[in-house]
Order: sequence, then structure tokens, then C-alpha cells
Amino acid sequence: MNDLQVSTSIEQLLVARNPRQMQRARDALQPGYLLRAAAHLRRLRGTVIIGTGFPVAGTFETDGPVGAMALYRTLEVLGARPVIACGNPLSGALRADFEVLELYARDLPAAQAEADGHLGDLQPQAVIAIESPGLAADGRYYNMRGDDISALCTMFDPFISRANCPTIAIGDGGNEIGMGKIGAALAVIDIRPSVTGCDELLVADVSNWGAYGLIALLAFWERRDLLANVGHVTLLEYLSARGSVDGVTGANTLTEDGLSVEEGLRVIEQMRQLTRFSLRQ
Repeated sequence: MNDLQVSTSIEQLLVARNPRQMQRARDALQPGYLLRAAAHLRRLRGTVIIGTGFPVAGTFETDGPVGAMALYRTLEVLGARPVIACGNPLSGALRADFEVLELYARDLPAAQAEADGHLGDLQPQAVIAIESPGLAADGRYYNMRGDDISALCTMFDPFISRANCPTIAIGDGGNEIGMGKIGAALAVIDIRPSVTGCDELLVADVSNWGAYGLIALLAFWERRDLLANVGHVTLLEYLSARGSVDGVTGANTLTEDGLSVEEGLRVIEQMRQLTRFSLRQ
């Protein structure tokens, strides 16, 4: 298989379960979006800002930070300087082991100023949002049930909208940063959709898995099995020990959006098989 075939195969795999109608979202995107997104990260040696952290039950959910940590470690190995941008309590949970850019702003003017300052200082070569709350048309943030969670959210949207570099977003439901790119396709989904767009949108049944898809493409190009050392269970355990919850159940378990850890491991193994097979062709 060539690069585009590998990409489209993984894109299909990432929405195979379809619990939140992300197959419909995928149909609204030009095939090869994973390939195009990963190409922005290939051989990148500068700073990459990775925004994540969706507030749930007074803490943060497992989906998003796991993918951010995995991508952080991968980019670090490949020679880039990743930085994870998030608000408390996630920032405090990660700070000891990752370079963290703590976000504070909770209104748009302040968030725009915060983003402009950090973008100017860090001069990122790419900005990525993984399961980050995205502003709805009314300027508020909503969860999957339609509850207004604005008071709980710091704001990463301006990092995407005001960046002078490629922007990538990963989502799994419609209310995340980046989903504004396919707003019309989300009209039939029971969600308060985000209107914040991006250059390349990746959709997945679990946003963490979208980050693993990026790693799979980078591994394919590098001829290295980068997914073998992701440590999916270890990352979930790391977050659980620091107070994470499942975004669907609200429980402190090693699960993602109500799906067992085995589901994530299965997806990782399927991507490894796809890329290893491709290397033999």
C-alpha cells in the first residue's frame, strides 16, 4: 500500500465502532486527512503545542490527555519540542513529567491575549488540539449532554484560530475544537457543535486513537514501530492515579468514553499491523 492507502485504511479503522456518528463526519472530509495532518509533523524539529483537557465531574477525562502524552513522547523521540497546553487540574497532574503550558483565561479577549503571547514566545511549527472543548456558535462550551460547562473550561480555541502555522484537531463527538471545519455535516447529530475550525481535522471513535493514528503514519515513514512503545495502559494508569475519570461514566477507571482498555489496545495493534504490512509491499 502507498501512503494514501495506509492513511485511508487507518481513517476507516478509527471510526469503525461509530458510537457518535463519526463515520458521518469522516464522509464530510476529503480522504487522506490523516496523511495530510501527519505530514505537518514529519521531520519537524521545532516546537509543537498540544492542547487537551476536557473537564468532567470536577476533574479531567482520560480521553485527550492519553493521546497528548503519547504524541508528546513520540515527537520528543523524533527530535521536536512538544509542549502540552492545558488548565488546572490537568496541568498540575502532568507538570512533573511533561513540559506544560498552563492556561488561565476564561473569556475570549483574555484567551486571545494569552494565545498571542504564547504563540509569539514559542513560535510553534504546529498546533494540535486533542479532545479540547470547542466554542459553540453562542460563544459557550457544551458537553455531550448539552450542559453548559463554560465556567469549567480554559480556552484553547485562539491558539488554533490565531496560529501562523499548520493546525490539527482531533475530535470524536462534534463539540471539540476543529469540528467547525465540517459544521454542515454535524447538523443532524444531537450535539451543540463547535464552530472552531482548523487546517486538518481528524475524527475517531475516541480522540486518543486519532493521536495514535498520527503516530502510526510517522512510524510508517520512519520505518520504526513507534506504536509498540506507546504504553497505552501505563498512560491510563498514570492519569487514573492523578484523578482522571471516564468521560462517559464519570468513574475513575482505565477506560475511554465507556470503552474498555482492550478496545484501545486492539486499535493500536490493528494500526501496527497495517503499517507493518505496508512496509513489506
